[in-house]
Amino acid sequence: MENATPRRVEHQQTDRGYVPVYATGVVEQPWDSYSATDHEVWNTLYARQCELLPGRACQEFLDGLERFGMGGHGIPKFSELNKVLTAATGWQIVAVEGLLPDEVFFDHLANRRFPVSWWIRKPDQLDYLSEPDLFHDLFGHVPLLLNPVFADYMQAYGRGGMKAFGIGPEALMNLTRLYWYTVEFGLINTPDGLRIYGAGIVSSKGESIYCLDSAAPNRIGFGLERVMSTRYRIDTYQQTYFVIESFEQLFDATRPDFTPIYQRLAASAPHAAGDVLDSDRVFNVGTREGWATNADT
Repeated sequence: MENATPRRVEHQQTDRGYVPVYATGVVEQPWDSYSATDHEVWNTLYARQCELLPGRACQEFLDGLERFGMGGHGIPKFSELNKVLTAATGWQIVAVEGLLPDEVFFDHLANRRFPVSWWIRKPDQLDYLSEPDLFHDLFGHVPLLLNPVFADYMQAYGRGGMKAFGIGPEALMNLTRLYWYTVEFGLINTPDGLRIYGAGIVSSKGESIYCLDSAAPNRIGFGLERVMSTRYRIDTYQQTYFVIESFEQLFDATRPDFTPIYQRLAASAPHAAGDVLDSDRVFNVGTREGWATNADT
């Protein structure tokens, strides 16, 4: 372990706005140091989302939650979850102090390690937190790593990220958009209707409701280059959600060499977060109610 004394890594104000203070080390989860309040925050968030998500989250996610048995007993021990996860798909959870530099994050994914922030939000942050904490990382991301196809997609994404990092910042941005609109904010079409699989949604009470029930956002069929060329929002609920048909579709999309895709995308301007194109498969054209008008990321 590179750092045996975990510390929370937060954002700091600079002339470029708030930026994360990166830490690259893998640490031991300081489970014995969690307070009663920390455990209660986990229990509260877990119970709230488990009540809300049936009929909203995809069955693969719900099955993963059940297999892990994460809830009701305070913050889980990563070592116990790893016994289940590694046996199922060869992945393991590693504890980290906060957001990682891109190349470190990609290396973890490429080697079937998923970084989870060791610290959890405060009681007054139940509904919103600007940076990913333990609840987002563990509850939102890890259950789907028990699904073999999604687990393979995440590893392929990590390998692609290492390559994109070597190509340049534009390629990296294209790939970041893919992660954002799938792993974080993706929807999946099922025989029972649209369901959530993105971690940024399933870990958020408000967005779990908004993404399916609100008339404001667009819901558009997934297309690899369409997603990679679409800007996104970091300060509000999403203006557009992209819908996959299956996890196999998502994994198959990562098979081609992305180098020519990056070259094509570099030759044209990106789409705004709320754009609907004539070529889109549209599930819903949003009413745009409440949309922010400032620049997308």
